[in-house]
Amino acid sequence: LGEDHPDVASSLNNLARLLKIQGNYDEAKRLYERSLEIRRKSLGEDHPDVANVLHNLALLQRERL
Repeated sequence: LGEDHPDVASSLNNLARLLKIQGNYDEAKRLYERSLEIRRKSLGEDHPDVANVLHNLALLQRERL
């Protein structure tokens, strides 16, 4: 698939969610940000999957407070 394929971004997003549940917030943030980078590049800024990752990052930030 290649490291910038949207399916890789989906896998990173799912793994980040698991890490968040486990309390590994720093690593979760890193994977969410990489997923976001891939999705922006491959799908465009206005794609719903980009919004989904932004939402997940916001939830992560809220949980860290």
